[in-house]
Amino acid sequence: MRSDNITGISDKVLEAIMRANDGKALAYSEDELSNRSKEKFREIFEKKDIISHNLVSGTATNTLILSTLCPTYGVTFCHEHSHVYADECGGFEFQTGGAKLHPICGQNGKLTPAALEGAIGRYIVDEPHHNQPAAVTIANSTEAGTIYMPDEIEALSRVIKKHKLKLHMDGSRFANALDNVGCSPAELTWKVGVDALSFGTTKNGTMGAEAAIFFNQSDDQGFVYRSMRSGHLISKSRFIAAQILAYFENDHWLNNAKHANKMALKLARAIEKSEAIEFKYPQQSNVMFVKMKPELHDEFESAGIEYFSSCESSYVEARMVTAFNTTNSDMNRIIEIIEKF
Repeated sequence: MRSDNITGISDKVLEAIMRANDGKALAYSEDELSNRSKEKFREIFEKKDIISHNLVSGTATNTLILSTLCPTYGVTFCHEHSHVYADECGGFEFQTGGAKLHPICGQNGKLTPAALEGAIGRYIVDEPHHNQPAAVTIANSTEAGTIYMPDEIEALSRVIKKHKLKLHMDGSRFANALDNVGCSPAELTWKVGVDALSFGTTKNGTMGAEAAIFFNQSDDQGFVYRSMRSGHLISKSRFIAAQILAYFENDHWLNNAKHANKMALKLARAIEKSEAIEFKYPQQSNVMFVKMKPELHDEFESAGIEYFSSCESSYVEARMVTAFNTTNSDMNRIIEIIEKF
């Protein structure tokens, strides 16, 4: 339960990597598999003119996209708990050459149109003493494990477009969000105003494959140069593309996410029946934040159940995460501890 980053690789993806190892191929995304992966993204998102770049790091994908959308004198608005603000070691500032992140408070890990409008209003456009508003970044699913529904994204987008800003989505767990919402990838992104997406696969069954997706070709200016000079233009790119193609084949990505979400929901039902443990945020994805009695935490530790935790005065806070290969027996073991307690 520690993280979906600690899992292995799905068999289908591993087999695809092995198949890609046969023979030679052009480097730096000029190979056949890379071209096929770009076509696949166009198919998946139902848009013929999108631009995609395959990468291996989620942090690189986020910061390289945002540095493309936000000039060095600009400001990007984000949630105060967002990964780009709290967990990427100033990668945004580094890649942009000193642009500003403006964190905004929001319940359950989400931004609201009113709070975003207020934050943007603190900057005067065309005033040289002020950073210039340039972009907004949200995550789906969020750092709280919650989900932005299409209407919520569209409401944010109306504010963003009114101020002529760009909207970026951190989709490190995009498949988990998509499974919860039950719509198409297009309906959760560009059709509701998303301009660029960090498309993550690593947490959902691959070895290491991410993609920077620009839904408007004009927003792609200079991305390839930024990726090269920061060391993220991959030489043996066919192995990244092979993972992405296997990820999409026969809805493997959606099936993996559906399983992780199903395991989380199974645990959630047990938590909801217990007086010793409760949710800190609504459970909507495979990432769950809970508060529990210290004694229950001790029981989990004794049983070898691992997760991130912090001790407060009278309770323990924890983040529990299910994955594409979490088993029913894993969940049954944890649920049994909760029920016995």
